[in-house]
Amino acid sequence: MTTTSRDLPVPARALAVGAHPDDVEFGCGATLARWAEAGCEVSLLVCTDGSKGTWDPGADLADLVALRQREQRDAAAALGATGEVAFLGRVDGDLVADRRATSEVALWIRRLRPDVLLGHDPWRRHRLHPDHRAAGRLVVDGLVAARDPHFFPEHEVAHHRPGALLLFEADVATHAEVVGAAHVDAKADALEAHRSQFETTMGITEADDGTERARFRRRLHDDAATAGRRVGRAAAELFATIRTDR
Repeated sequence: MTTTSRDLPVPARALAVGAHPDDVEFGCGATLARWAEAGCEVSLLVCTDGSKGTWDPGADLADLVALRQREQRDAAAALGATGEVAFLGRVDGDLVADRRATSEVALWIRRLRPDVLLGHDPWRRHRLHPDHRAAGRLVVDGLVAARDPHFFPEHEVAHHRPGALLLFEADVATHAEVVGAAHVDAKADALEAHRSQFETTMGITEADDGTERARFRRRLHDDAATAGRRVGRAAAELFATIRTDR
């Protein structure tokens, strides 16, 4: 990793875009918790409905979609987010970075006017899940469209250029946001709000006596400590950063 920058000024507004409910929390939850604590208006935009987020072949998918939206709102509250929690509602697994979806992401950027935009790194090598690739593309393409008044003039909302773009899950991290243990705890609390994902993404089973949950939280702190060591701090989250005027 080559870190070329660290710790943006706390933005007045931040918008984080994830492919599924819980992706934002995994990717940048501690950073968002720190910024929210400092007064930033944090908003989240989720691209898909999370309808494939279960290993139960007999699950009622309409109920699951509604549950995952409730969980996402609870998770945002756990981070201290005071902005919007919005959903594009694309079917889980079928997300495409097409013109319509790009327009919708650009419209949210224009409406919310974030100083910092965060999302998946679309250029990460060997990424398996297609929704993560597509969501990363939508963040980048949506930013380019949002900053120029000649893209999607039918929005009838003023164009807006975020001052910074941070991409999580990056192959090559060039930026670090230093966080504290309390911010990692808030990230863990937010992820634990996604109870439907305990088994599928957190390794927490119904029979857990607390051991598996403690192990999961320890993993989050260990990951933050590993990132922190790369920049000489106790804990951090790492990103690729791209100039928004390119």
